[in-house]
Amino acid sequence: MNNNYPLLILFLMLLWAAAVNAARAAEEDSAGNVSVEATLLPGTYTEKGADTCIKCHDEDDDYPVFDIFRTKHAQQGDKHSPFAGLQCEACHGPGIAGPEAIAEVIEKGGHTGRVRPGKERPPIIAFGPESTVPIEKQNRMCTSCHRSNDHIAWKGSAHQGADIACVSCHKLHVARDPVLARKSQPEVCYSCHLKQRADFSKPSVHPVRFGRLGCSDCHVAHGSMADHLLIKPTLNQTCYTCHAEKRGPVVWEHAPVSENCALCHTAHGSIHRPLLTKRAPLLCQQCHSQDSHPSVAITGQGLASGTPSSLLLGRSCVNCHVQVHGSNHPSGVKLMR
Repeated sequence: MNNNYPLLILFLMLLWAAAVNAARAAEEDSAGNVSVEATLLPGTYTEKGADTCIKCHDEDDDYPVFDIFRTKHAQQGDKHSPFAGLQCEACHGPGIAGPEAIAEVIEKGGHTGRVRPGKERPPIIAFGPESTVPIEKQNRMCTSCHRSNDHIAWKGSAHQGADIACVSCHKLHVARDPVLARKSQPEVCYSCHLKQRADFSKPSVHPVRFGRLGCSDCHVAHGSMADHLLIKPTLNQTCYTCHAEKRGPVVWEHAPVSENCALCHTAHGSIHRPLLTKRAPLLCQQCHSQDSHPSVAITGQGLASGTPSSLLLGRSCVNCHVQVHGSNHPSGVKLMR
């Protein structure tokens, strides 16, 4: 056993050397560029913080940063703000290369150092679709601070599972993040949810396009335990936050109402008012095909005279059954009063 011990040590050292070489190779892409992490870790933070950054990233730069001083992220008096500590480098990483960074980066002094003419500036942690930093690691910079109850369900959520970056929805270097404003929020969501954009252009809709309702009034983008990222455990409870009069309890219930609002209504938009999935009487006859009315769909062609039936005009079935969401009247068993 003792004779084999040096061989075992040598074997482990070879494995370690191979792992180091593989890691170094992974840091370079097909073009020979060095990955962001190789230039960042370890590193040194600049002495002047944001003052160093704004020398270059002014209003004329491709990446201006001045508007961040009008946001919560740049409040030095708030201990939870990045500017209470490392400022810009709290999110973007150290701007000066550390002693273990590659020789080229040490020579340049890191992202904030001088760059020879014709040479590219060494990268820092960048965010957005053009960044070489993996989305998971971009998001990790955000979730390292944003761990409140509003973000606790992010892990395992639909947006995280779809590999959506936080910066795909949020804009940090602007005075007002569009996704946080009710009027501009839908346009941010529509960039991915194209079907919902089309639905909200239909005649009967919730007042989202008028700025009176936002996507976040019904959905939790950062994760929810309910289906479709709803703010409440069920669809009905979500609807009741606005339509409290439909909650009940009532003496005479209409079964679909208490079961699921989506049996009759579509939330994002419909060609039938009010947000109905079908027009009455076809909607009603999906369930009430034998209830004291003909068991076939009522149409004008079914009449000898060709004159449309009064059951098709106006509000159709609701001409008589006015309390379609339930009735508290002692004689409201047919939801007619």
